[in-house]
Amino acid sequence: QVQLVESGGGLVHAGGSLRLSCGAYGYTDALYCMGWFRQAPGREREGVARIVIDSGSTYYADSVKGRFTISQDNVKNTLYLQIGSVKPEDTAMYYCAASADWRCYSSLWNHFGYWGQGTQVNVSS
Repeated sequence: QVQLVESGGGLVHAGGSLRLSCGAYGYTDALYCMGWFRQAPGREREGVARIVIDSGSTYYADSVKGRFTISQDNVKNTLYLQIGSVKPEDTAMYYCAASADWRCYSSLWNHFGYWGQGTQVNVSS
């Protein structure tokens, strides 16, 4: 089992920046991929950024490419999402997710079986 705990959300002005953190606890050696997802009110959850743990390979949704950066600290078992040049449309609940399924290598946003409780990001215009 793996537990994920997010932190770092809050209120930020448009154009500002914020860093989200996700601590991973438990059997983290079993994980292949980690990622960040978000869900805005009235909208479906969407994948934002993902990383392959072993290689560090990353992928970003088009809506955040160039503004968000996903990174990992394997010593601290922590995943980060640096959010820059924020826009009001970035307002959402942000979730950290992890996959212990090797199929996450070839699937962008599927096979994530572990989820955190979420951290809210609000962007004021």
